Amino acid sequence: MLDPHLADLWLLNSCTVKGPSEDNFLNCVKRAQELEKHVVLAGCVPQGQKEHPRLSGLSVVGVQQIDRVVEVVEETLKGNSVRLFSTRRRDKRRLAGAPLDLPKIRRNALIEILPINSGCLNHCTYCKTKHARGDLASYPPEEIVQRTEQAFSEGVVEVWLTSEDLGAYGRDIDVTLPELLWQLVEVIPDNGMLRLGMTNPPYIMEHLEEMAKILLHPRVYSFLHVPVQSGSNQVLEDMRREYNIEDFKYLVEFLRKKVPGITIATDIICGFPTETAADFKETLSLVNSFKFPNLFINQFYPRPGTPAARMKRIPTQVTKQRSKELTELFASYQTYDGLVGEEFVVLVTETSFDGKYFVGHNKFYHQILVPLDKSLLGKMVRVKIYETGKYFLKGHVLSLIQEEPLLWQQEPSLQQQDSSQKWKSNVS
Repeated sequence: MLDPHLADLWLLNSCTVKGPSEDNFLNCVKRAQELEKHVVLAGCVPQGQKEHPRLSGLSVVGVQQIDRVVEVVEETLKGNSVRLFSTRRRDKRRLAGAPLDLPKIRRNALIEILPINSGCLNHCTYCKTKHARGDLASYPPEEIVQRTEQAFSEGVVEVWLTSEDLGAYGRDIDVTLPELLWQLVEVIPDNGMLRLGMTNPPYIMEHLEEMAKILLHPRVYSFLHVPVQSGSNQVLEDMRREYNIEDFKYLVEFLRKKVPGITIATDIICGFPTETAADFKETLSLVNSFKFPNLFINQFYPRPGTPAARMKRIPTQVTKQRSKELTELFASYQTYDGLVGEEFVVLVTETSFDGKYFVGHNKFYHQILVPLDKSLLGKMVRVKIYETGKYFLKGHVLSLIQEEPLLWQQEPSLQQQDSSQKWKSNVS
């Protein structure tokens, strides 16, 4: 049903990371009530703010209870209010959430989005998510491996591992992230790929040698998202990020050396309450030095109930100016210059936002646009780059790869090493 006005019930999911997303959620709740719709709420906003006055009396399916959503919907349609917030436990141990083997309809039939743990071990002063997700709780490796095998058997060609903090995986169940990943690569077929999600610096630092080996594996994208948030040690301390900027620089330099061509994405928060002009200059210097190909820039939003919300805010115009200055710096350098004429093997899985191209990714998770030919979807293809932009490359399809070994799946591969070094020389 495409028209929400025709629905009997609105099921509204939510995110509490930023103020605007929460405001949009609350506006949707208000609109549903104005239209006299039955309402079921989900996600981190009601989980983290159970007594929010605007959510009073409405049904809620908690973040660990999503497998009971049908039950909640049915009861709500009968006129009852159901609020499920409880934490799942087994043998007194907190579980990560609903079972991984629940049936699902994927937004993209070729991509499995697979959570491996919930919650985190950090206590960042600006973050509201922990209020909803709680402390770290990891899924057992065997359940993750089983779900991965199931996904590939259902036609998936790419698995994304997701988490509030990938690097912390398993610390609550005496397992490490590398131990899980080595098990996963054993069940990924030759035409499949694994993408790792977001990891904060502190815990991944303990596994850098093993992580480098894993990121070199032919069936794992050489890609990692590691939010730094600020280039200033003082700001990082005030954020309670549990690492310093020297740690982060070491991490990036180590992985760029050990995994030639790796794409490292990062996040920056502009306008944290204690950020001075000198602190911000350190952030600019960090970005200018490393020239991250993917940079997510956020303005500070005080989240109710967090320590940072009680701090005196920087004037909004200063925060906006810093965000603008950082955005201009990011736009000033080109990541993909020099790649015209290069050939890559690409796994095609998505459609571009404008609907004019299919989108694939090479070993380094570069976004490569190819023609809208349905025979390419879910396939490995060899492309030659003819155009580059700030966020993408465009490629002519040279051939469809069937059973031949992939360039990046030859172990060891001089060609892979050569092309990796070429790419690195263009972005370092």
